Amino acid sequence: MHLKDRPSFFHSLGGPFCWRSSGLSDLSSPLSRPENMVHQTIANKTTNANNASNKIKPMHQLLGSWIVGSFCVLGALLLASCATPEKSPRPQASVTPPEASVVDNSPAVLLKSKSRWFLASWSDLPGFNSDNFNEAWVAWRQNCARSLPNTQSLCAEVKRLDGQPSELQKNWVVQNFQPYRVENLNAAAAPANGLLTSYYEPVFEASRSAKPGFDVPLYSLPAQLKARTPWYSREEISKLPAAQVALKGKEIAFIASPVDAMVLHIQGSGRLWLTESDGRRIQIRLAYAGTNDHPYQSIGRWLLDQNLTKDATWPGIKAWIAQNPRKTNELMWRNPRFIFFKEEPLNGAEVLLGPKGAMGVPLTPGRSIAVDPGSIPYGSAVWLSSVGPQTPLNRLVFAQDTGSAIQGAVRADYFAGSGDAAGELAGRLKQDMRAWVLLPR
Repeated sequence: MHLKDRPSFFHSLGGPFCWRSSGLSDLSSPLSRPENMVHQTIANKTTNANNASNKIKPMHQLLGSWIVGSFCVLGALLLASCATPEKSPRPQASVTPPEASVVDNSPAVLLKSKSRWFLASWSDLPGFNSDNFNEAWVAWRQNCARSLPNTQSLCAEVKRLDGQPSELQKNWVVQNFQPYRVENLNAAAAPANGLLTSYYEPVFEASRSAKPGFDVPLYSLPAQLKARTPWYSREEISKLPAAQVALKGKEIAFIASPVDAMVLHIQGSGRLWLTESDGRRIQIRLAYAGTNDHPYQSIGRWLLDQNLTKDATWPGIKAWIAQNPRKTNELMWRNPRFIFFKEEPLNGAEVLLGPKGAMGVPLTPGRSIAVDPGSIPYGSAVWLSSVGPQTPLNRLVFAQDTGSAIQGAVRADYFAGSGDAAGELAGRLKQDMRAWVLLPR
């Protein structure tokens, strides 16, 4: 989703693997993006067939059975003597391996620029045995779509295990990876504790042309925009004829509300429902294309600082605007940052995935996170554990995105997906978290 400046949604209101040899150092700088669904886990159940019960036979039947059985046993022994011995099946590894201290001679501590990783055991990971790895495999496939050195063999195994039972995938992870607990470098108390927030992909109704009820434009990049050079601010874009002339013909679509436009600008991408001239209903994606290079300022934070509201969630902001409609533009202008988009079609599997993150691969609802790449490199497999008032999360996720507010060692922004339900979670999720990086052996 190339959301270079997007803060976490909550804060806006108030290589494919990580290698010991630092082989992913080339992924530590994000691709261009501003800052940065609720995913429902469906547990797989396996039902064992019932054992057949034995029936008691009369004595004379037992005698006949004994005679016939003796001949069968003799025949089987003769056949076995001529047959080639079969290899005994290879036993599956236990999901719970030995303690980390005796595994693989792994270093006890690994230092990163913004974090410290401590050797851990699989039993340290809350809920590890309960997660459905089939769901996480979708995100892992996206990781492997990014071609990087030293990943071919692991990605070949990821491909081989695609669609296999979750327990087989889990056993493979246990046999081939080593967990490390991520900690803050300087926190004296609870260094392994951090903050989890969430973001999402909003979905709105839109029109290709301006009309009553749809008069807020969403723009593609203007020709005069230069990277790293501040352009017109949000207020200037609304007021100055020169800015409006520069954006003439750059309208991708029009939506109903400036607040919804702000949501799209903060999230950095979204989906639009459009009715074409022939009556067809289509959905398109707006992906991040660039910014005016002004600093991001939170409109929710401004409302709180002015004591204008005590609820800086989006429902709270919309309620305030409904009571103060003439101050809508004044509120919007408090955030000078303006985002430009590019239109992308939504076909096939793209409908089920999110926009591209800073790593350059599509995000997977419920399995992708945005991180500080100085603590956790892009592409890292991460065990995320968070328990709080909104939702419990113990699952395998992948570091595939970042954002300007996603700073710190134990810090993540959870991609909830698209639509209203995801937005509800993203707007309210703010709770403690812990993280373990799963490092290839």
